[in-house]
Parts: sequence; structure tokens; C-alpha cells
Amino acid sequence: MFSATLDSLRKMGTKRYSSGPTVQLTKAEKWRYGLTIFTGKILGVIIILAAMKMLPGMIATPAHAADTFTAHETTLINTANTIWTLVAAFLVFGMQAGFVMLEAGFARQRETVNVLMECIFDTCLCGLLFWGIGYAFMFSEGNGFIGYHWFFLQGAPDTYFTTGIPILAHWIFQYAFADTCSTIVSGAMIGRTSFRGDILYSIGITGFIYPIVGHWAWGPDGFLALMGTPGHLFASLGQGFRDFAGSTVVHTIGGIASLAGAIVLGPRLGRVFKRDGGGPMAPHNLTLGALGTFLLWFGWYGFNPGSTLSAVDMQGIGRVATNTTLAACSGGMAAMYLALWFGDTKGKFDLAFTCNGVLAGLVAITCPCYWVSPLGAIILGAVAGIVVYYGTLLLEYLRIDDPIGAVPVHGFAGIWGTISLGLFACGKYGATGPTGADNSAPVAGLFYGGDASVLKAQMIGTFSIAIATFIIAFILMWIVKLLPYPWKLRVEPEIEEGGLDLLEHGSLAYPNQ
Repeated sequence: MFSATLDSLRKMGTKRYSSGPTVQLTKAEKWRYGLTIFTGKILGVIIILAAMKMLPGMIATPAHAADTFTAHETTLINTANTIWTLVAAFLVFGMQAGFVMLEAGFARQRETVNVLMECIFDTCLCGLLFWGIGYAFMFSEGNGFIGYHWFFLQGAPDTYFTTGIPILAHWIFQYAFADTCSTIVSGAMIGRTSFRGDILYSIGITGFIYPIVGHWAWGPDGFLALMGTPGHLFASLGQGFRDFAGSTVVHTIGGIASLAGAIVLGPRLGRVFKRDGGGPMAPHNLTLGALGTFLLWFGWYGFNPGSTLSAVDMQGIGRVATNTTLAACSGGMAAMYLALWFGDTKGKFDLAFTCNGVLAGLVAITCPCYWVSPLGAIILGAVAGIVVYYGTLLLEYLRIDDPIGAVPVHGFAGIWGTISLGLFACGKYGATGPTGADNSAPVAGLFYGGDASVLKAQMIGTFSIAIATFIIAFILMWIVKLLPYPWKLRVEPEIEEGGLDLLEHGSLAYPNQ
């Protein structure tokens, strides 16, 4: 290398500076310049070799090096994830205001106070039950069917397994989910359920049905969560049941329990169905219903993106939020146009169906939101709008009285959304985690080059939960129905005719009207 440098200097011979005179280099100057150039080349080679050694470790990409974090960095990551989880929990809890407004708006005026009271009471009851037994049943270790540690949060670890999230932060996030499930059930039973009967069935659903059945899919050792792995159910399937934020665990359980309650209760007095020459009873305040829809939509940005439990998974959070938005939009549009073209108010734009179409899209995307593309979210959201429209007509034909559409919105759309993962998972995304996404094992549905294994796992999971929920909830509702007044499920006819607000609660929502 050094001799080549000298040769180049000999060939130069002289050096001309700009337009000035030619300067002859002496032999000593040639040696000095040659040593300088040679030293520079050696230093350049050393720098390149050092960069090749150090940069992969600094970048720490999966292709070059494993992620390593100091104790300080881990603390910062866990702190960020905890803040994100708590903010999401507060958003999900805010959905209760949306439920109150939606249910009250779709109810009749004379049962408005009853709706408000049931929602507030369910929220208080759920908090105490989920602290005492619900969280233990659902999220502690046990067996494939039920957890049996951490009752009253005693003996629970500081953080929830490998998430790095403090156990109490995880508790409040999951409490908001449990509260959502219990509130769904009351919507289909508006107008004829006694308040004391509501207390009894709420204890059963919030304290036992939701957490125990939910453990199957979300518990650390639930049989659906471990399905497809060696030594567990359907090991040859190679796929576990996936429900990212609860299309089945929250919404299908709530919607199917609503169906059981509506069947056991029977329709409201004076409710005449279409096949008998009548139609649905008119909501008393669609303004409240529409505002409730928007509040629920807003709260869903905690429901779905918050289920990452990770502020570090930036791409995942953004994708989930976008998919949530698009599914809601397409669901609302699909239901609106179906009602416009084929509904009772043909040629008119139906607000109630549009609201429920938005909610159906939100329910459907809740399971697959992490694994689908925006286009997939639009398509499956539109199908959810179709599901809620024809699901409502089906209940009408079967003479099942569901004043707010809880069964088609949460039950039917929840089942569809869960199954849709097996069709629309785009084959790019794997799992979220406390330090970011792990896409080493992406989930692919049938429409994106995958086989039928994901679809089969989703169908096994959602139908197992739906069937079990219906049977248990039906038995629970029937038992409460047989109790003597005032604890039985349905109020006396004279109370229902006179209005639950005045005769059950002693007050009216609109006393001056």
C-alpha cells in the first residue's frame, strides 16, 4: 500500500497550485506526504472494522443482535407501558357513559331512570366482585377451566407475569372490560326487569360467568388459549384461540347472556312483532342514543389499542387504532344502506340502524384488530353491518324483544369478528409484547395464503364460549325468574304498565313533562 502511494507521487512529479507556478517536491516531502496518506488509509480501515463490529449491537435489529436492556431502560419501558395501560383503562371505563346514553335513549321515557340506575349499580357491583373473586377466576393460574389464586388480590405478584405491568394496573384495565360485559346484558332486558332481579343475575354474570368462561381464552392456562400446543386440546391443529381485545370474551359473552335473558323474560307488555302486524317500540330520545354511540366509539380507542399493554409497540398501536376506525365506518355505512334499501322506512336513512352498524363494526374488529390490514378491517366491518341488520330482523321474526339490539350488535357481530380472523389475518403480524412486536410467527388467514387451521381454532373457541354462556346464563335467568317477588326477574304487570321509574325508583327522568 505504501509503495503504491510513492509510485503515485513519482508519477505526479510536480504539483501545480491553482493558476500559480509549478512547485517541485523534494524527496523528503514525497516521503512525508506518502506517510501521511498511508496513515490515513490505515486509520480508515480501522474505523470501518470498528463500525462493523459495534453498529449491529447498537442498532440491535432481530437480524443482527438480540434486544438487551439495562435495568434503567427496563424500568422506563415498564413505566411507559403502565401509563399507556392506565390511560386505556380510563378510556374503556368512560364507555359506561356511552352505554348509559345509548340504552336510555333507545328505551321508553318511563324506564329511563331504571336504565341509569342499573348501569351505575352494575359498575359498583362489578368493581367489588372483580376485586374479590372475578380477577382471580379469570387471570390467575389454576387449570384449563378456572383460576384459583389471588382472591381479594391477596398473594398476587407485583407484576402480571411477563408484561411488566403492575398487577393493580392490570386489574383496573380488566375491570373496565368486565364492567362492559355486565352492562351489555341489561340492554336487552330493558323495560320489564326488576331491579332486585338485576342485582341477582349481575352477581352471576360478573362474578362467575364472565371471569370463568373468560379464563378459557385469556387465562394463563386456559384450555382455549393453550389449544394446539403439545399435550393440550387439538394439539395437531397447531393453533390456539386468539381474541386480541374481546370480540368473544367480552362481547359475545355479554350478547349471548342478553339473548338468554330476553328469551326467559319474554317481550314487554304491548310489544307486537312484525309478523303479527306490529313493529319495534319507538326509542324516546335518539339524540342520547347517537351521542352514546360516539362516546362508545371514543372509548374503543382504549379498548383495542390498549390491549397491546405496550406503549413500545408503536406500529401495533397505530394499526389497531386505524383498523378500529375503518371497521366502525364501514359497519355504519353498510347498515345504513341496507335499512335505506330494504327497511321498514324504505327510502329513509335510519339513525338507529346506523348507530348499531357502527357498534357492530367496532365489536367485530375487536378480535382481529392487531392482525388484519386496513382493507381487511373495512370489509369485515361492512359484513358486521350486514350481520347486525339481518340479526335484528331474525330476532323480530323469532319474537325476541331486544330494545337496543344488544344480541345482534354484541353477540352475532362478536362471533363474526372472531371468525373473520381466520379469513382476513394478513400474514404480516405475530404478537405484541412489552418491548415491541414479535413478527417471527405471523398469523395468516385463508384469504392471505394461510391454511384453515386459524379459522378452525377461531370457530372452536367462539362457539364453545357462546354455547356454554347461553346454557349457563339461561339456567341462571330461569332460576331468578322463579323467585318470589320482589326478587324475581320480571316485575309485576301493573308495575311494568305504570313505568319502572316511578314504581321501582320513586322518581322520573323528566318530572316536568
